[in-house]
Amino acid sequence: MNAPPRRLQLPPTLRLTWPFIVMVVLQALLAVGSIHTLSAVRAFVAGESEWSKGQKDAIYYLDLYAATGDPDKHGLFREALDVPMGDHLSRLALDQSPRDVAAARSGFRQGHNHPNDIDSLIWLFSNFRSFRMVQEPVKWWAIGDDYMRQLEELSYEIQVRSSAGPVDADTVQQWRRQIRDINVGVTPVATAFSQALGESSRLIVRLLLALNLGAAALLILLSLLHTRKLLAQRRRAENALGAERERAHTTLTAIADGVVTTDEQGRVIYMNPAAEALLAQSAALSRGRPLQDMLVLDTLHAPDGVDESAPGGAPKADANLVRRLLEGGPLLREEQLQRLVRPDQTVVPVKLVGSAIHDQGRLTGAVLVLHDVTREQHYVAQLSWQASHDALTGLVNRREFERRLELVLATPRPVQREGALLYVDLDQFKIVNDTCGHQAGDEMLRRVCRMLQGGLREGDTLARLGGDEFGILLADCPPAPAARVAENLRQAAEELQMAWGSRILRTGLSIGLVPLSPGLDTLQEVLRVADMACYRAKETGRNKVYVYQPEDAALSRQAREMDWLQRLRLALEEDRFCLYAQEIAPLQPGGPAGVHVEVLLRLRDEHGAMVAPGLFIPAAERYGLMPSIDRWVVQHAFATLARQREHPDMPPIATCAINLSGTSLGDERLLEDIRGYFVEHGIAPQTVCFEITETSAIAHLPSAIRLIKALKQLGCRFSLDDFGSGMSSFTYLKHLPVDYLKIDGGFVREMLADPANRAMVEMINHIGHVMGKITIAEFAETMAIVDALRAMGVDYAQGYALARPRPFELPYLDSLKQAATPAG
Repeated sequence: MNAPPRRLQLPPTLRLTWPFIVMVVLQALLAVGSIHTLSAVRAFVAGESEWSKGQKDAIYYLDLYAATGDPDKHGLFREALDVPMGDHLSRLALDQSPRDVAAARSGFRQGHNHPNDIDSLIWLFSNFRSFRMVQEPVKWWAIGDDYMRQLEELSYEIQVRSSAGPVDADTVQQWRRQIRDINVGVTPVATAFSQALGESSRLIVRLLLALNLGAAALLILLSLLHTRKLLAQRRRAENALGAERERAHTTLTAIADGVVTTDEQGRVIYMNPAAEALLAQSAALSRGRPLQDMLVLDTLHAPDGVDESAPGGAPKADANLVRRLLEGGPLLREEQLQRLVRPDQTVVPVKLVGSAIHDQGRLTGAVLVLHDVTREQHYVAQLSWQASHDALTGLVNRREFERRLELVLATPRPVQREGALLYVDLDQFKIVNDTCGHQAGDEMLRRVCRMLQGGLREGDTLARLGGDEFGILLADCPPAPAARVAENLRQAAEELQMAWGSRILRTGLSIGLVPLSPGLDTLQEVLRVADMACYRAKETGRNKVYVYQPEDAALSRQAREMDWLQRLRLALEEDRFCLYAQEIAPLQPGGPAGVHVEVLLRLRDEHGAMVAPGLFIPAAERYGLMPSIDRWVVQHAFATLARQREHPDMPPIATCAINLSGTSLGDERLLEDIRGYFVEHGIAPQTVCFEITETSAIAHLPSAIRLIKALKQLGCRFSLDDFGSGMSSFTYLKHLPVDYLKIDGGFVREMLADPANRAMVEMINHIGHVMGKITIAEFAETMAIVDALRAMGVDYAQGYALARPRPFELPYLDSLKQAATPAG
């Protein structure tokens, strides 16, 4: 039979307090809602003030303009009139169905409403438009807007007549009378608008006050009811406590702590089995004996109760212990460990808890509890070791290493003996794990650790920082000896061989050496430059020692890349990336209809200048930001295509090529995310072509093949970019089910001047066609190159001779009407 489902058990504290928590949360939500509503009303009142000021200024400046004909006065009139007219546009946008929130927001900004108040105004109109408290002010607002339209029409008449030539005095007087009539009409309307809005705001305040007071009263009532329930529960618990005392004796015999009970003279009258085991004496023989004769203690860490004057530190019985309890002293709780010395001279670490026993106010004895902490001590020692050491190698871990490094940095060091830090990384360690399994990798790590320890001094620190990375702290070591130590370790690792089955496994060390000079005084800075030096050692060929120098240009470049990392993260947060697009033109007649474009990425820096991708893409690829950037590109490209679909008069996009980086090919979640983007934006997969470079596809071949096949099943197409730049292009081509080959632009750019490049272009085009691929030539920078590519039979070309990149926005897509027909 299936067991009945277990009910969710809340913690005791939460079971008691959850009603109060719910009440407080509800009260807080009500308060937040009230504050938000009052904020919206305040914004409405502030907007009415700006509206009234605008209409008064508009009347004033139009009267001056009618009287003087000064164009500056007409400009001031237009500025003043824009305020009430902007509010008018916002009201119309919110009254229509569906609401045009974007137009309303724009109108409120024109109406000089504070940007932080605009969302509150829209919320108020959207949720309370049908309520009388909002309808009444809006009614007067609408009447006032009619006067503003009359004023605007009159201004057009004055402007036309004034621009035609001098105006006679009678006409001017007539205009000014009309302006005064409008002013006379709109003034009481504005007053009514203000009064209605004030009355509505006061009504809302009264309603919110009543609602909050009612909620507070309900909260108090519920609190009283719940408190009454808790008191009833307490009475039931007290009744149950009496029955529990009857079971105390049975419980004492079952607990793991030793419990000893004495009479008022300190003689033993009861010992539970655990006390017998701890004291190594039977309860029968101990009954009636003074406890102080049996309890021989030696305090650890020498507290006050230890007789430190005893010869050899011999333990002594604490005669005062039981006496203090029997004299009615306070509860005994020894926080420090005591060593209990048993008759056979074995020692057990214990903690003591004791108390006097009273019966109706009369002292009848004492109880002493002995807790064996042998196991706890073992656990504490084990946890302490684990907290500062690596379980696999036994070396200190990163936390302990950083603690020791901070101590070195905080201690004054002699010149030329500042010490050094070695940041060590095993070369090709992943190959050992992948080919022979993690057991072989673990054994290799242990062998390397023993080798490293054998090459260090006794006072040096060797730590495993994580994975296949190690840190070595050479305290009080000048730079030159530190470099010799690093080189010796590198050579020893180079000679290290480990037999694993039929294989001989080897590894090497890439070491970054950082002298701990006075300029490096923080832990973060030292580890940062050490990591960069180690990376530089790997980048320059692996199995090397790279010594950090403050003026090192290579490390400065790497630091700049790390600076780019922070800038790119900020750019993603602030949405400062933007998309450009470049057309890919058909070269042969009879090609498919529709526009073929490639989406290109650009970055707008902190000052608004455009940054080319070649400056930031390497840093993004090196530090793993490209998957996030690729997702941004796909989402925004799809969003633009979706907006383009809303304009049937624009030419359709037959193919939109979007680049994916090599690091994204290995991202297991990318496929599901792209599927989600298709659904979210309603984009037909047949219109999308993903581009991957040849080198990234080869470097991530299994992942690339899986991704291509999965997306092609949806209907997407794929293009292999920069084809021909790799050493094994044609070998891998037959494994990649791509639709397009993009011939590497390095060949195309110089094909007219270099016969070898021309031959490469012809060969790639021919083999691509043989394998059923469509060919695209990049970097077609002159029409002579375009004509040569067309003569060769290349299907498409892309380059400045045909089209330059432009912002991938609706105006650009609308301008592609001429490109929407096939080449003929």
